[in-house]
Amino acid sequence: MTRIALDPFVTDLDGESATLRAAGPLAEVELPGGVHVYAVTRHAEARALLTDSRVVKDINVWNAWQRGEIPMDWPLIGLANPGRSMLTVDGADHRRLRTLVAQALTVKRVERLRAGIEALTNASLERLAALPAGQPVDLKAEFAYPLPMNVISELMGVDAADHPRLKELFEKFFSTQTPPEEVPQMMADLGTLFTKIVDSKRANPGDDLTSALIAASEDGDHLSDEEIVNTLQLIIAAGHETTISLIVNVVEALQTHPEQRKKVLNGEIGWDGVIEETLRWNTPTSHVLIRFATEDIEVGDKILPKGEGLIVSFGALGRDEEQYGPTAGEFDATRTPNRHIAFGHGPHVCPGAALSRLEAGIALPALYERFPELDLAVPASELRNKPIVTQNDLHELPVELGCPFGHGN
Repeated sequence: MTRIALDPFVTDLDGESATLRAAGPLAEVELPGGVHVYAVTRHAEARALLTDSRVVKDINVWNAWQRGEIPMDWPLIGLANPGRSMLTVDGADHRRLRTLVAQALTVKRVERLRAGIEALTNASLERLAALPAGQPVDLKAEFAYPLPMNVISELMGVDAADHPRLKELFEKFFSTQTPPEEVPQMMADLGTLFTKIVDSKRANPGDDLTSALIAASEDGDHLSDEEIVNTLQLIIAAGHETTISLIVNVVEALQTHPEQRKKVLNGEIGWDGVIEETLRWNTPTSHVLIRFATEDIEVGDKILPKGEGLIVSFGALGRDEEQYGPTAGEFDATRTPNRHIAFGHGPHVCPGAALSRLEAGIALPALYERFPELDLAVPASELRNKPIVTQNDLHELPVELGCPFGHGN
Protein backbone atom coordinates (compact mmCIF):
# COMPACT_ATOMS: atom_id res chain seq x y z
CA MET A 1 0.00 0.00 0.00
CA THR A 2 1.49 3.37 -1.05
CA ARG A 3 1.68 5.86 1.81
CA ILE A 4 0.11 9.27 1.18
CA ALA A 5 1.70 12.20 3.00
CA LEU A 6 -0.88 14.74 4.16
CA ASP A 7 0.16 18.27 3.25
CA PRO A 8 0.87 20.23 6.47
CA PHE A 9 0.14 23.48 4.60
CA VAL A 10 -3.20 22.20 3.18
CA THR A 11 -2.57 23.79 -0.21
CA ASP A 12 -5.02 21.55 -2.10
CA LEU A 13 -7.50 19.77 0.17
CA ASP A 14 -9.79 18.76 -2.71
CA GLY A 15 -6.91 17.19 -4.64
CA GLU A 16 -5.61 15.45 -1.54
CA SER A 17 -9.08 14.08 -0.77
CA ALA A 18 -9.37 12.75 -4.31
CA THR A 19 -6.01 11.01 -3.93
CA LEU A 20 -7.17 9.41 -0.70
CA ARG A 21 -10.40 8.14 -2.29
CA ALA A 22 -8.47 6.75 -5.24
CA ALA A 23 -6.37 4.69 -2.82
CA GLY A 24 -9.47 2.75 -1.78
CA PRO A 25 -11.58 2.71 1.37
CA LEU A 26 -8.49 2.41 3.57
CA ALA A 27 -5.38 4.46 2.82
CA GLU A 28 -2.03 4.46 4.58
CA VAL A 29 -1.08 8.04 5.35
CA GLU A 30 1.67 10.06 6.95
CA LEU A 31 0.63 12.87 9.27
CA PRO A 32 2.82 15.97 9.68
CA GLY A 33 5.76 15.05 11.85
CA GLY A 34 6.26 11.70 10.14
CA VAL A 35 3.58 9.83 12.11
CA HIS A 36 2.10 6.88 10.21
CA VAL A 37 -1.62 6.00 10.49
CA TYR A 38 -4.44 4.72 8.31
CA ALA A 39 -7.34 6.76 6.94
CA VAL A 40 -10.85 5.59 6.11
CA THR A 41 -11.91 7.46 2.96
CA ARG A 42 -15.30 6.03 1.94
CA HIS A 43 -18.73 6.67 3.44
CA ALA A 44 -19.94 3.10 4.00
CA GLU A 45 -16.68 1.91 5.51
CA ALA A 46 -16.51 4.97 7.77
CA ARG A 47 -20.00 4.32 9.11
CA ALA A 48 -19.06 0.72 9.84
CA LEU A 49 -15.80 1.60 11.61
CA LEU A 50 -17.40 4.36 13.69
CA THR A 51 -19.71 1.77 15.23
CA ASP A 52 -17.16 -1.08 15.44
CA SER A 53 -16.29 -1.95 19.05
CA ARG A 54 -12.87 -3.13 17.89
CA VAL A 55 -11.97 0.49 17.13
CA VAL A 56 -11.27 2.35 20.37
CA LYS A 57 -9.95 5.70 21.56
CA ASP A 58 -7.48 4.43 24.15
CA ILE A 59 -4.08 5.72 23.02
CA ASN A 60 -2.37 2.90 24.94
CA VAL A 61 -3.57 0.49 22.22
CA TRP A 62 -1.45 2.35 19.64
CA ASN A 63 1.70 0.45 18.70
CA ALA A 64 3.62 3.64 17.94
CA TRP A 65 2.69 5.08 21.34
CA GLN A 66 3.78 1.89 23.12
CA ARG A 67 7.10 1.98 21.29
CA GLY A 68 7.71 5.58 22.36
CA GLU A 69 7.65 6.90 18.80
CA ILE A 70 5.17 9.75 19.45
CA PRO A 71 7.00 12.69 21.06
CA MET A 72 5.22 14.99 23.50
CA ASP A 73 6.22 17.97 21.34
CA TRP A 74 4.49 16.54 18.24
CA PRO A 75 2.31 19.42 16.94
CA LEU A 76 -0.80 17.19 16.91
CA ILE A 77 -0.26 15.68 20.37
CA GLY A 78 -3.14 17.73 21.78
CA LEU A 79 -5.52 16.03 19.36
CA ALA A 80 -4.08 12.54 19.75
CA ASN A 81 -3.77 12.64 23.54
CA PRO A 82 -5.90 15.52 24.87
CA GLY A 83 -6.47 14.04 28.32
CA ARG A 84 -9.43 12.20 29.77
CA SER A 85 -12.77 13.28 28.29
CA MET A 86 -15.53 11.76 26.19
CA LEU A 87 -13.14 12.17 23.23
CA THR A 88 -10.68 9.64 24.64
CA VAL A 89 -12.77 6.99 26.42
CA ASP A 90 -15.18 4.26 25.33
CA GLY A 91 -17.98 2.18 26.78
CA ALA A 92 -19.52 3.09 30.14
CA ASP A 93 -17.10 5.97 30.77
CA HIS A 94 -17.93 7.49 27.40
CA ARG A 95 -21.67 7.19 28.02
CA ARG A 96 -21.31 8.79 31.46
CA LEU A 97 -19.39 11.80 30.16
CA ARG A 98 -21.36 12.17 26.95
CA THR A 99 -24.76 11.98 28.67
CA LEU A 100 -24.04 15.05 30.77
CA VAL A 101 -23.11 17.07 27.69
CA ALA A 102 -25.87 15.67 25.48
CA GLN A 103 -28.53 16.56 28.07
CA ALA A 104 -27.46 20.20 27.83
CA LEU A 105 -27.40 20.15 24.02
CA THR A 106 -30.67 18.45 23.10
CA VAL A 107 -32.51 19.96 20.13
CA LYS A 108 -35.18 21.30 22.49
CA ARG A 109 -32.69 22.98 24.81
CA VAL A 110 -30.62 24.32 21.94
CA GLU A 111 -33.77 25.89 20.48
CA ARG A 112 -34.06 27.97 23.66
CA LEU A 113 -30.83 29.68 22.59
CA ARG A 114 -32.46 31.00 19.41
CA ALA A 115 -33.30 34.47 20.74
CA GLY A 116 -29.79 34.96 22.09
CA ILE A 117 -28.20 33.83 18.81
CA GLU A 118 -30.47 36.17 16.86
CA ALA A 119 -29.46 39.08 19.10
CA LEU A 120 -25.75 38.29 18.71
CA THR A 121 -26.18 37.97 14.94
CA ASN A 122 -27.95 41.33 14.69
CA ALA A 123 -25.24 42.99 16.78
CA SER A 124 -22.55 41.57 14.46
CA LEU A 125 -24.45 42.80 11.40
CA GLU A 126 -24.70 46.26 12.92
CA ARG A 127 -20.93 46.29 13.39
CA LEU A 128 -20.45 45.23 9.77
CA ALA A 129 -22.79 47.97 8.55
CA ALA A 130 -20.82 50.55 10.51
CA LEU A 131 -17.52 49.69 8.81
CA PRO A 132 -16.20 52.14 6.17
CA ALA A 133 -18.07 51.64 2.91
CA GLY A 134 -16.23 50.32 -0.12
CA GLN A 135 -13.45 48.58 1.78
CA PRO A 136 -12.99 44.78 1.75
CA VAL A 137 -13.97 43.06 4.99
CA ASP A 138 -12.63 39.80 6.40
CA LEU A 139 -15.97 38.13 6.97
CA LYS A 140 -14.35 35.33 8.95
CA ALA A 141 -12.82 37.66 11.54
CA GLU A 142 -15.67 40.16 11.66
CA PHE A 143 -18.69 37.83 11.53
CA ALA A 144 -18.03 34.07 11.37
CA TYR A 145 -15.67 34.00 14.38
CA PRO A 146 -17.40 36.22 16.97
CA LEU A 147 -20.83 34.57 16.79
CA PRO A 148 -19.87 30.94 17.57
CA MET A 149 -17.29 31.97 20.16
CA ASN A 150 -19.83 34.18 21.96
CA VAL A 151 -22.53 31.51 21.83
CA ILE A 152 -20.37 28.65 23.12
CA SER A 153 -18.81 30.91 25.76
CA GLU A 154 -22.22 31.95 27.02
CA LEU A 155 -23.31 28.30 27.10
CA MET A 156 -20.19 27.29 29.05
CA GLY A 157 -19.93 30.40 31.21
CA VAL A 158 -16.63 31.70 29.82
CA ASP A 159 -15.87 35.40 30.26
CA ALA A 160 -15.47 37.42 27.06
CA ALA A 161 -12.20 38.75 28.46
CA ASP A 162 -10.72 35.27 27.89
CA HIS A 163 -11.59 35.21 24.16
CA PRO A 164 -8.34 36.74 22.82
CA ARG A 165 -6.21 34.27 24.79
CA LEU A 166 -8.43 31.36 23.75
CA LYS A 167 -8.11 32.38 20.12
CA GLU A 168 -4.31 32.58 20.39
CA LEU A 169 -3.97 29.20 22.12
CA PHE A 170 -6.44 27.34 19.91
CA GLU A 171 -4.70 28.57 16.77
CA LYS A 172 -1.48 27.01 18.09
CA PHE A 173 -3.36 23.91 19.26
CA PHE A 174 -4.77 23.08 15.83
CA SER A 175 -1.88 24.26 13.65
CA THR A 176 0.68 21.85 12.21
CA GLN A 177 3.13 24.79 12.06
CA THR A 178 3.40 25.36 15.80
CA PRO A 179 7.11 25.00 16.63
CA PRO A 180 7.70 21.76 18.59
CA GLU A 181 9.44 23.63 21.38
CA GLU A 182 6.23 25.65 21.95
CA VAL A 183 3.84 22.67 22.11
CA PRO A 184 4.33 21.62 25.77
CA GLN A 185 3.93 25.19 27.01
CA MET A 186 0.85 25.73 24.84
CA MET A 187 -0.76 22.59 26.27
CA ALA A 188 0.11 23.69 29.80
CA ASP A 189 -1.31 27.18 29.17
CA LEU A 190 -4.60 25.72 27.89
CA GLY A 191 -4.84 23.55 30.98
CA THR A 192 -4.14 26.53 33.24
CA LEU A 193 -6.75 28.70 31.54
CA PHE A 194 -9.50 26.10 31.67
CA THR A 195 -8.64 25.16 35.25
CA LYS A 196 -9.03 28.83 36.15
CA ILE A 197 -12.48 28.88 34.51
CA VAL A 198 -13.57 25.74 36.37
CA ASP A 199 -12.27 27.07 39.68
CA SER A 200 -14.15 30.33 39.10
CA LYS A 201 -17.39 28.48 38.40
CA ARG A 202 -16.92 26.24 41.43
CA ALA A 203 -16.68 29.35 43.60
CA ASN A 204 -19.46 31.23 41.81
CA PRO A 205 -21.74 28.79 39.93
CA GLY A 206 -24.10 30.11 37.30
CA ASP A 207 -26.67 28.95 34.77
CA ASP A 208 -24.12 27.38 32.43
CA LEU A 209 -22.85 23.96 31.40
CA THR A 210 -19.55 24.25 33.28
CA SER A 211 -21.44 24.82 36.52
CA ALA A 212 -23.72 21.90 35.64
CA LEU A 213 -20.72 19.60 35.11
CA ILE A 214 -19.29 20.64 38.47
CA ALA A 215 -22.65 20.07 40.19
CA ALA A 216 -23.00 16.66 38.55
CA SER A 217 -19.58 15.65 39.85
CA GLU A 218 -20.70 16.57 43.35
CA ASP A 219 -24.07 14.83 43.03
CA GLY A 220 -22.73 11.35 42.35
CA ASP A 221 -21.62 11.28 38.70
CA HIS A 222 -18.01 11.23 39.91
CA LEU A 223 -16.40 13.48 37.32
CA SER A 224 -12.81 14.17 38.19
CA ASP A 225 -11.39 17.67 37.90
CA GLU A 226 -9.40 16.45 34.89
CA GLU A 227 -12.59 15.24 33.18
CA ILE A 228 -14.37 18.54 33.82
CA VAL A 229 -11.46 20.65 32.56
CA ASN A 230 -10.90 18.49 29.47
CA THR A 231 -14.64 18.35 28.67
CA LEU A 232 -14.82 22.13 28.88
CA GLN A 233 -11.83 22.47 26.55
CA LEU A 234 -13.29 19.94 24.11
CA ILE A 235 -16.70 21.60 23.91
CA ILE A 236 -15.32 25.09 23.43
CA ALA A 237 -12.76 23.98 20.81
CA ALA A 238 -15.24 21.92 18.80
CA GLY A 239 -18.17 24.23 19.50
CA HIS A 240 -16.74 27.27 17.79
CA GLU A 241 -14.23 25.94 15.21
CA THR A 242 -16.76 23.82 13.30
CA THR A 243 -19.37 26.58 13.11
CA ILE A 244 -16.85 29.19 11.98
CA SER A 245 -15.81 26.96 9.09
CA LEU A 246 -19.42 26.08 8.26
CA ILE A 247 -20.44 29.74 7.94
CA VAL A 248 -17.34 30.60 5.89
CA ASN A 249 -17.73 27.57 3.62
CA VAL A 250 -21.41 28.30 2.92
CA VAL A 251 -20.56 31.84 1.84
CA GLU A 252 -17.76 30.60 -0.37
CA ALA A 253 -20.02 27.94 -1.93
CA LEU A 254 -22.82 30.39 -2.68
CA GLN A 255 -20.51 33.04 -4.11
CA THR A 256 -18.92 30.48 -6.45
CA HIS A 257 -22.31 29.07 -7.52
CA PRO A 258 -24.26 32.21 -8.46
CA GLU A 259 -27.24 30.39 -10.01
CA GLN A 260 -27.87 28.51 -6.78
CA ARG A 261 -27.22 31.65 -4.75
CA LYS A 262 -29.90 33.47 -6.71
CA LYS A 263 -32.40 30.68 -6.03
CA VAL A 264 -31.55 30.70 -2.34
CA LEU A 265 -32.09 34.45 -2.08
CA ASN A 266 -35.34 34.14 -4.05
CA GLY A 267 -36.58 31.46 -1.70
CA GLU A 268 -36.53 28.68 -4.32
CA ILE A 269 -33.92 26.73 -2.33
CA GLY A 270 -34.09 26.50 1.45
CA TRP A 271 -31.20 27.38 3.74
CA ASP A 272 -31.34 23.92 5.33
CA GLY A 273 -30.43 22.41 1.98
CA VAL A 274 -27.53 24.84 1.55
CA ILE A 275 -26.14 24.07 5.00
CA GLU A 276 -26.43 20.29 4.66
CA GLU A 277 -24.86 20.28 1.21
CA THR A 278 -21.98 22.43 2.43
CA LEU A 279 -21.43 20.05 5.35
CA ARG A 280 -21.10 17.25 2.80
CA TRP A 281 -19.30 18.98 -0.08
CA ASN A 282 -16.92 21.26 1.83
CA THR A 283 -17.00 19.81 5.32
CA PRO A 284 -15.66 21.90 8.22
CA THR A 285 -13.68 18.92 9.55
CA SER A 286 -11.26 17.40 7.06
CA HIS A 287 -9.78 14.65 9.27
CA VAL A 288 -10.63 13.45 12.77
CA LEU A 289 -7.81 12.10 14.96
CA ILE A 290 -7.57 9.34 16.19
CA ARG A 291 -8.80 5.82 16.96
CA PHE A 292 -6.99 2.50 17.34
CA ALA A 293 -7.64 -1.08 16.23
CA THR A 294 -7.69 -3.72 18.97
CA GLU A 295 -7.41 -6.48 16.35
CA ASP A 296 -6.99 -6.87 12.59
CA ILE A 297 -10.09 -5.44 10.87
CA GLU A 298 -11.13 -5.94 7.26
CA VAL A 299 -11.90 -2.67 5.48
CA GLY A 300 -12.98 -3.42 1.94
CA ASP A 301 -10.21 -5.52 0.45
CA LYS A 302 -7.60 -4.20 2.92
CA ILE A 303 -6.69 -4.77 6.55
CA LEU A 304 -6.46 -2.23 9.35
CA PRO A 305 -3.78 -3.95 11.46
CA LYS A 306 -4.10 -4.48 15.19
CA GLY A 307 -2.57 -1.64 17.19
CA GLU A 308 -2.53 0.85 14.31
CA GLY A 309 -4.02 4.35 14.37
CA LEU A 310 -7.05 5.32 12.29
CA ILE A 311 -8.21 8.75 11.21
CA VAL A 312 -11.57 9.48 9.59
CA SER A 313 -11.09 11.56 6.44
CA PHE A 314 -14.39 13.42 6.23
CA GLY A 315 -13.10 15.61 3.40
CA ALA A 316 -12.63 12.49 1.27
CA LEU A 317 -15.72 10.51 2.16
CA GLY A 318 -18.01 13.53 1.74
CA ARG A 319 -17.52 13.27 -2.03
CA ASP A 320 -17.67 9.48 -2.26
CA GLU A 321 -19.35 8.57 -5.56
CA GLU A 322 -20.42 5.20 -4.18
CA GLN A 323 -22.59 7.08 -1.68
CA TYR A 324 -23.60 10.22 -3.60
CA GLY A 325 -23.42 9.11 -7.23
CA PRO A 326 -21.54 10.63 -10.17
CA THR A 327 -22.33 14.20 -9.04
CA ALA A 328 -20.61 13.72 -5.67
CA GLY A 329 -17.98 16.31 -6.58
CA GLU A 330 -20.57 18.97 -7.42
CA PHE A 331 -22.23 21.43 -5.05
CA ASP A 332 -26.00 20.97 -5.30
CA ALA A 333 -28.11 22.54 -2.57
CA THR A 334 -31.17 20.63 -3.83
CA ARG A 335 -29.50 17.23 -3.31
CA THR A 336 -31.97 14.68 -1.90
CA PRO A 337 -31.34 12.54 -0.01
CA ASN A 338 -28.21 13.93 1.58
CA ARG A 339 -27.27 11.47 4.29
CA HIS A 340 -23.79 12.78 5.03
CA ILE A 341 -21.98 12.05 8.29
CA ALA A 342 -20.07 15.31 8.63
CA PHE A 343 -20.89 15.38 12.35
CA GLY A 344 -19.85 11.77 12.85
CA HIS A 345 -21.94 8.65 13.26
CA GLY A 346 -23.08 6.24 15.93
CA PRO A 347 -22.28 6.68 19.64
CA HIS A 348 -19.61 9.30 18.89
CA VAL A 349 -21.73 11.66 16.77
CA CYS A 350 -21.07 15.29 17.71
CA PRO A 351 -23.48 16.33 20.50
CA GLY A 352 -23.20 19.95 19.34
CA ALA A 353 -24.52 19.31 15.82
CA ALA A 354 -27.92 20.86 16.52
CA LEU A 355 -26.30 24.00 17.94
CA SER A 356 -24.00 24.41 14.94
CA ARG A 357 -26.92 23.99 12.53
CA LEU A 358 -29.02 26.50 14.48
CA GLU A 359 -26.26 29.12 14.50
CA ALA A 360 -25.64 28.77 10.77
CA GLY A 361 -29.38 28.68 10.07
CA ILE A 362 -29.81 32.03 11.82
CA ALA A 363 -26.60 33.80 10.84
CA LEU A 364 -26.50 33.08 7.11
CA PRO A 365 -30.02 34.17 6.09
CA ALA A 366 -29.62 37.31 8.23
CA LEU A 367 -26.26 38.10 6.61
CA TYR A 368 -27.62 37.87 3.07
CA GLU A 369 -30.83 39.70 3.96
CA ARG A 370 -28.77 42.59 5.30
CA PHE A 371 -26.13 42.47 2.54
CA PRO A 372 -27.76 40.96 -0.57
CA GLU A 373 -24.97 42.36 -2.78
CA LEU A 374 -22.23 40.60 -0.80
CA ASP A 375 -19.46 39.26 -3.03
CA LEU A 376 -15.94 37.88 -2.74
CA ALA A 377 -13.28 40.59 -2.78
CA VAL A 378 -10.73 38.25 -4.37
CA PRO A 379 -11.05 35.36 -6.84
CA ALA A 380 -11.96 32.09 -5.12
CA SER A 381 -8.69 30.61 -6.42
CA GLU A 382 -6.79 33.04 -4.15
CA LEU A 383 -8.46 31.85 -0.93
CA ARG A 384 -5.97 29.90 1.18
CA ASN A 385 -6.43 27.30 3.90
CA LYS A 386 -4.71 27.63 7.24
CA PRO A 387 -2.09 24.93 8.00
CA ILE A 388 -4.52 22.82 10.02
CA VAL A 389 -4.74 19.16 8.99
CA THR A 390 -7.92 18.50 10.96
CA GLN A 391 -9.96 21.60 10.09
CA ASN A 392 -11.05 22.92 6.70
CA ASP A 393 -10.28 26.47 7.74
CA LEU A 394 -9.49 29.52 5.59
CA HIS A 395 -6.98 32.14 6.70
CA GLU A 396 -9.56 34.80 5.89
CA LEU A 397 -12.61 35.44 3.72
CA PRO A 398 -12.30 38.89 2.12
CA VAL A 399 -15.65 40.17 0.87
CA GLU A 400 -17.24 43.34 -0.42
CA LEU A 401 -20.47 43.86 1.46
CA GLY A 402 -22.19 46.20 -0.99
CA CYS A 403 -25.05 48.42 0.12
CA PRO A 404 -26.92 47.19 3.18
CA PHE A 405 -30.56 46.37 2.47
CA GLY A 406 -32.60 49.56 2.59
CA HIS A 407 -29.59 51.79 1.95
CA GLY A 408 -29.32 51.53 -1.82
CA ASN A 409 -29.64 54.36 -4.32
